[in-house]
Amino acid sequence: MTDHSADTKRSAEPPTLQERQGALKQQYREDPAAGFQTTAVYSVTGDTTDPSRVRIAVDGPSGAVFDVGAHHSVGGDGELPCSGDIFLAALAACQEITIRLVATALGLTLDHLAVRVEGDWDARGTLAVDREAPIGYTAIRISIDLRTDAPQDKVERLLKSAKRYCVVSSTLGDAPAVEFRAIVNGR
Repeated sequence: MTDHSADTKRSAEPPTLQERQGALKQQYREDPAAGFQTTAVYSVTGDTTDPSRVRIAVDGPSGAVFDVGAHHSVGGDGELPCSGDIFLAALAACQEITIRLVATALGLTLDHLAVRVEGDWDARGTLAVDREAPIGYTAIRISIDLRTDAPQDKVERLLKSAKRYCVVSSTLGDAPAVEFRAIVNGR
């Protein structure tokens, strides 16, 4: 009698990150159009009595929902992250995930990784107090605290790749056109 339990156990294990990415890379090489993605989020605000709070949902497999509030500097109560916090969080998350994915691909062990993102902005612009004051972030700083025993050349490759392949950072560096459409009264 043959013991197939080891084979069954191996086949039940989920694919590794490298296996999942390898299959995707092959698919995108064979069919470049399959790599094109559209990501969307949408408003699901139910209670509209407080104009300083909204709810946004991810249109995708996670279906995540975010409660977002106005920043305290523009009249929000400060109980919820503001859209700027989420914007900076997206940049920090993208940087960290990219570093971790690249480190895995390079076979590097990370003993510690922390990412901090800071953004400077002027509330006077957003509140129309001063028409000359800028609206939006005027400076963004990304700080990475990394500990690894990897050789310096591999660490440099890791950081260079992380900077290049982070979707959010790359979007900021080469900003796409932003289209604004409004449907008012059904038109």
